[in-house]
Formats: sequence, C-alpha cells, structure tokens
Amino acid sequence: MSRPRKLRTGVQPLLRSSALLPEYDRGSACPPGLLTRRQLRDRGLSPGGQGPVGVLRCRACSFRPHLSCTHRTRAWLYDVELARPKRTPTLAQEEALDRAMAARSTCPECRRRYFCCLPLRTQGRCDPCAGGYEPSPGTYMPATAPVIDRMAA
Repeated sequence: MSRPRKLRTGVQPLLRSSALLPEYDRGSACPPGLLTRRQLRDRGLSPGGQGPVGVLRCRACSFRPHLSCTHRTRAWLYDVELARPKRTPTLAQEEALDRAMAARSTCPECRRRYFCCLPLRTQGRCDPCAGGYEPSPGTYMPATAPVIDRMAA
C-alpha cells in the first residue's frame, strides 16, 4: 500500500498570469539585458541594490506552464543597465582576511601554516601532531616569509 503524499503547507499555487514578475523558461530566449547573479558575477558586476525584474523558472516547472514557479531553484533576473561594478577590498580588509585565514590554518603546537583549514575546534591541532607523524613538505607553507607577505590577493 502506498503512503499518502505529503503536501507542502503555506505555499499556494499561483497562476502564471497573476505573478508579480515576468517569468521566463529555461532554455528559451530571455530578453536582452537581463542576467542572473552568476552571470553578473562572471562579468565583474553586482546587482547594486536593485531588485529583480524577472524570474528564470526551474526545470520542474516546465511541466506546468500555467502555474508560477515557487521552487528554490528558480533564478532571479537583474537588469544589466542598473548593475554596478563589484567592489574591491582595501588592503586593510585583505590583511584582516589573511590574518583570519592564518589563524584557521596554523597549528598551535608545531606553528606550521597549512594550505587548508585545520580541525582546531574538534582536535585543537593538526593531523600530524594528533597522529604523531611528520607531515609531508607539500602540505604546509615554509616559514621563511613573514606573515605580512602572505596576502590573500
């Protein structure tokens, strides 16, 4: 015997004609000048505080063309004319990010800075210190350069 189907509560199907924003199907031609966030990012732009001007429907909603898309996989479309260039961090912000990453990737016992984040919350040290073996030289940064020179950018 099959189980009863669970229905989502709180989400009512909305007719596509009464949706607030125009909707475009995936694979169909969108109007020129509308891009998703990822497409804006690839061009070095950000939405710049503007709201979306359209919705790119998910693949599942292609089977119900008369209803509006309410899935999480839908994409918002933004106008390219209103988009702004992405902000670049200052040197002080980059230095702060580098210090934060250095704290996450430096072992408090052996003082080696690794190329990955360490399990400091659970183990409190790097895997070689916890396991009692010597790490391979390709997994950590040599300590010849001062910490100031290891900027994130």
